[in-house]
Amino acid sequence: MPSPPADPVAIIGASGALGFGLAVRLGRAGVPIVIGSREASRAQEAAERARAIVPDGSFSGDDNASAARAAEMVILSVPFRNHSETLTNLKDALTPGKLLIDATVPLAAAVSGKATRMLGVWQGSAAEQAAEMAPDGVRVVSGLHTVSAASLTDLEYPLEQDVLLCGDAREDKRAAAQLIERIEGLRCVDCGRLEMSRITESLTALLIGVNGRYKVHAGIHLAGMFDKLWE
Repeated sequence: MPSPPADPVAIIGASGALGFGLAVRLGRAGVPIVIGSREASRAQEAAERARAIVPDGSFSGDDNASAARAAEMVILSVPFRNHSETLTNLKDALTPGKLLIDATVPLAAAVSGKATRMLGVWQGSAAEQAAEMAPDGVRVVSGLHTVSAASLTDLEYPLEQDVLLCGDAREDKRAAAQLIERIEGLRCVDCGRLEMSRITESLTALLIGVNGRYKVHAGIHLAGMFDKLWE
């Protein structure tokens, strides 16, 4: 699959572990990254940390809304307890045509429960909640639920795993795949409509249990498939 143009990508929540790992991996791949946080100062601090890891990368930091306005592709990587509030605050920044890649998982840890348990979401999944809350014309794809934050941040760690994408439009998933596959070792798999994200999101809880049990950072790899799925 040809590499997309190096347009900026906003990562909302990149001061957190998963978002930061995505920032440094994509930044190393030549993607300009705008880190968003509730406080611009925290985002700028995260951008400085990313530059220390990837000196050749392009990183900047701003408040969530400003970061989202700066890019046509926005990755949402926030704890589920902040999901609804963040989307509410981004309503004016998420304009029609933008692609929102939601990596949020409704883990019970959001309400002081176990990270190996899931919360029930009225809409069915965090991604479906995002689609309901996002302004009309914003395209929503879910993914990145099974990639370990620790493995992303360790740039020497070989990923060699699949990213399960769900969305209601094939072209939206293709656009998300073109971005995510800039990260060496990640292959994106089309897992169907957005409603299937209620299944893929739950795999996070499963892998947290497996990784804790075996003290590893395992991901998911689907055997018996072609290497290139988006021709």
